[in-house]
Amino acid sequence: MTNMTRRTLLIGSLGAASALTVGGLAAYGWSTSAVGPAVGSASEAVRTAEATRRATDQRVVTARLTPRVSTIDLGGQSVQTWAYGESVPGPLLRARAGDLLRVSVENALPAETSVHWHGIALRNDMDGVPGITQSPIGAGAAFTYEFTAPDPGTYFYHPHSGVQLDRGLHGVLVIDDPQEPGGYDDEWIVVLDDWIDGTGTTPDEVLKKLQASGAQSGGGMGGMGGMGGMEASMQSPLLGGAGDIVYPHYLVNGRIAANPVTLSGKPGQRVRVRFVNAGSDTAFRVALGGHQMTITHSDGYPVQPAVTDALIIGMGERFDVIVTLADGAFPLVASAEGKNGQGLAVVRTSPGAAAPAAGSTPAELNGRVLLGTDLVVGAPARLPDRAVDTTHDLVLGGSMAGYQWTLNGKRFPDTAPLEVRQGQRVRLRFQNRTMMFHPMHVHGHTFALTAGGARKDTVIVRPMQQVEVDFQADNPGQWATHCHNIYHAEAGMMTTISYRA
Repeated sequence: MTNMTRRTLLIGSLGAASALTVGGLAAYGWSTSAVGPAVGSASEAVRTAEATRRATDQRVVTARLTPRVSTIDLGGQSVQTWAYGESVPGPLLRARAGDLLRVSVENALPAETSVHWHGIALRNDMDGVPGITQSPIGAGAAFTYEFTAPDPGTYFYHPHSGVQLDRGLHGVLVIDDPQEPGGYDDEWIVVLDDWIDGTGTTPDEVLKKLQASGAQSGGGMGGMGGMGGMEASMQSPLLGGAGDIVYPHYLVNGRIAANPVTLSGKPGQRVRVRFVNAGSDTAFRVALGGHQMTITHSDGYPVQPAVTDALIIGMGERFDVIVTLADGAFPLVASAEGKNGQGLAVVRTSPGAAAPAAGSTPAELNGRVLLGTDLVVGAPARLPDRAVDTTHDLVLGGSMAGYQWTLNGKRFPDTAPLEVRQGQRVRLRFQNRTMMFHPMHVHGHTFALTAGGARKDTVIVRPMQQVEVDFQADNPGQWATHCHNIYHAEAGMMTTISYRA
């Protein structure tokens, strides 16, 4: 997750020009192909795209975020971290599709920060990526994000500065559909997280250890044992290499499994559960004991309803499911896939029922398991058929040796941008050449999986496999594209989708 210690790239605030000059691009190490100069984040094209999203009677929703040093109670254990308040996750932000969001960020941290609105197809200069779309928000400084939220769905917000996401800096953004058909009685928002900050180390120290141990290992996946929070042998039958970090805690709605949050309902109720994986290095296998789940949405967009016992949620992914509640008290388990440990919430519909134990392992965890790549698009979300105009291969590479993760053989910021033009249909081919899974995230767009058509912005690419996706180039600017394992992104697995004039 880029910060300003790296080479400065395409920041719209560098000047009043709508796009950087060809000479300026060359100076920053960017391609200046015959397609034309890059469309900067402060360009007229970006302003025009935003204008088309705005209505004359548009409602304005305002909020304020104050990232700061906080002491957080995780449910009987207090940790010092960076957060948007006195609890984790941060404040729930909610608006309707088509609303204008105006969110002021007052940075009380001792470091630069930013806010990225994960999954929102917003204006490029509000995407919150220092070095690409904005200057960082300095310590003691403020910045106001203002953008139209065009599409309903479950989203979240977090920094795009270093490994700050692996602290307490994240919250949920729900964009409601004014035409929502309903069909459920209640709604729960469930945020999954892996937690290490304030337990004797920080995410920045973890990254330094990963890089140092990788340099010492001399290659392969070894050399990580006993490194205090890191391990090389974590494996998942479904995902292969399951992450780089052993976390002391896995959280559900900010609480450890020993003191879980309770989600209350009544027998027979239909509940919509919005799952968000805000973790940095962990995919979660989620199941509700005694129940099946019907998946209705993936990354905000409807899918053909799919009934499952358990669901794999990669970092940055969101899924909406419907459950019909039974009578009793049940474990909602988020098992850290391929790792030892799990998060827990209690779903209670009967006051007298005994609470499940912290280590509960419902049979559903080992029943039918679905991933986002198994889903089929819902008819309203189907990307219109048309020919592909341009194709880009993204080869995912790297290893623990030196702790370097690459796209097409290079580390950001030396990766070549993926050049597109307004109006094109673009195909991305994610080709994983590593033994670890990578949740790949594209900013500013949703894409359609060529297999099944499900609309997403983050997709798991399993080891030695390929995932193809298509998107419509209809949101001009410079858009980060990266692995949502935050440590992989910071170690180089990132590039941009670069609109050219």
